[in-house]
Parts: sequence; C-alpha cells; structure tokens
Amino acid sequence: MAGIADVARAAGVSKSTASRALTGSGYVSAATRQRVREAAAALGYVPTTSAVSLVTGRTQTVGVVIPSLDRWFFSQVLEGIQDALLERRYDLALYGAPPESAARREMFEHFLARKRFDGLIAVGIEPSARELERLIAFGKPVVAVGGHHVGTNAVSIDDEAAARIATDHLLCLGHREIVFLGGDPDGRHTSFGDGRRLDGYRSAMREAGLEASARHVHSEVTMPGGYGAAVELLGDRRTRPTAIVGVCDEVAVGAIIAARRLGIRVPERLSVVGIDDHAYADMFSLTTLQQRPHQQGRAAVQLLMWQLDDPEAPTHRLFESSPLVVRNSTAPVDDEASAVIGVGPLGNG
Repeated sequence: MAGIADVARAAGVSKSTASRALTGSGYVSAATRQRVREAAAALGYVPTTSAVSLVTGRTQTVGVVIPSLDRWFFSQVLEGIQDALLERRYDLALYGAPPESAARREMFEHFLARKRFDGLIAVGIEPSARELERLIAFGKPVVAVGGHHVGTNAVSIDDEAAARIATDHLLCLGHREIVFLGGDPDGRHTSFGDGRRLDGYRSAMREAGLEASARHVHSEVTMPGGYGAAVELLGDRRTRPTAIVGVCDEVAVGAIIAARRLGIRVPERLSVVGIDDHAYADMFSLTTLQQRPHQQGRAAVQLLMWQLDDPEAPTHRLFESSPLVVRNSTAPVDDEASAVIGVGPLGNG
C-alpha cells in the first residue's frame, strides 16, 4: 500500500508539503495541491484518520446523537449528515438516545465523555437540564437539528409556524371542527418539534376564536399510530371532525387510511393536512408543509465545520423554508357533513 513518502516522491514535493496538501492544514499553492492529489489518486493512497489527526489535531470524526431511526425525518437527516461528512472525509460515530432509556443515560455519562469526536450533532434531541449541561461541558461544538438548545447552533424548520399555516389553510376552507392528531400518548416522549407543532395549531385556533373547540388526540408518531387513533376518532359520527392536522405526514397518511376503511371520503367529508412532505405524501395526494431533512443534515455539518474553524464564532439558528404543498386531501367544508356533527347514530359515511 502506498504511503505519504510515495505520494511526495511522485509529486516531486517533500513529505510535509504532501501532507499539508492532502489534509488542508497549512498553505499549499493550488497547483501543488492538485499535483499531490493526482499523485495520491494514481497510487491509490488514502490518508488514515490517525495520520490526519497528527497533522490537524482533530479526530476527523463527528458524533451524531439520534433517538431512533424508525422515523422518516431522522433517517433522512442522518443520510444528509453522512453525505456531507463523506465529502469532507470525516467519519461518523452514531449514538442512539431513546428517551428515558439506560442506553441514553450511559451515552451522556460515559460514551460522549470520551470525546472521540471533533463535534456533535444532536438530531431531534430535547435534552434535560443535566444532559444539556453535559453537552456543553464537553467543550466541543454542538449543532441541534429539529430542536434548539441554548448555546448551540441549530437548524430546523419553524415547526410552530408550519402547524399554524396548516391549520389556517383548513380554516380558510371553512373548517371549524379541526383536530390535531399525533403526539406521544403519555406526553413524556414528545419531541421538541412535535410540541411546537401542537403550539402552532393551538395558536391558529385561538386566533380564529375557536380555542374552546381545539382538540388534541394523542397517538404514536407513526403511520400505524395515526391509523389506530383515527379509527377511534372518526368512528363516532357525533364527534367526528371535518378536518385533521397530522403532527407529521406518517400520522396524516394513517388517518387517510382509517377514513377509507370507515367509508369516509377524503376530502369530500374529511380534509387532512400533514407536515413534512414525506415520500408517501404524493402517493396519497396529501396536502402538507414541505421540509427537506436531508438538506438540514447537510446544513448541520456546515454549521459544525464553521464552528470548528472558528470556535469564537457566534452561534446561529437556521430556519429552512417549509412551503405549503396543496394536493387533493383538502377541500372546502361540506356543510351537510358539518351539520350532522353532534346528532345521529354511530356509523360510517
């Protein structure tokens, strides 16, 4: 296997110059850098992490803390982080942090304390006061995705505004019986973003003079969770809403499937709005607020690199845009359907 000495010899430079050209540490002219890289490519030389660390003083590794991979948002963010790190020849160390788990406690108390990374990206993590204290005490740059931790960089959509826009869309169509669907059943595991979306829904209902009519139906934040909760919600014609705001697209799609099973036509008898623009959204013609978690992952890496290059730089919070994408799951309220709410027997239709 070729070594740095072989690359230097092929490029006609010293070993230290070849090392600087390949690691980006120290000045090397553009022409020399290109010549060294071409020599390295021709010889199949790849600088080891340990070799780069000796030159740069960095581990060339970024830690990523994530609660789970079973939600579309988390997996998409992780892909964006990985792509951006690969472009920079950085390794990724993944740490799972399920809420209130022994693994999470072990991670904050021991694994992260080993500091085998240059910086940390926390995805969808709403840390306790003790955990946030630990994060800051590590003395490494921290970027939050899908949340905001005081004293750290952050990137996300404006979750509260997204839910408010989704609710306002339904209000403008004449809906008044609007339910917010989704959110952990016991309320303890609700993520930062999900909680902000509930706040946005409540704010829109309050501004429309409908605070007393606001309803939050809990469910697991998954497609099956949304389906199960929606079957129960929609099964009673007397209390059935005319519209649903899903905490995310998975929950909203679950509600659409539940409505179909019960014979409730969407959007003629029930309008449904989601948030995220999940890969399934177009398939179910779901009106939704679009976000690009893959891009958020890439942006998080960029923020982290800026902080690594300039530790004294002020922290930033970046809001990604989240435009409303109107499809065929929403329509003006059906006056006939609205009129029967509160009367009539149990049943479908």
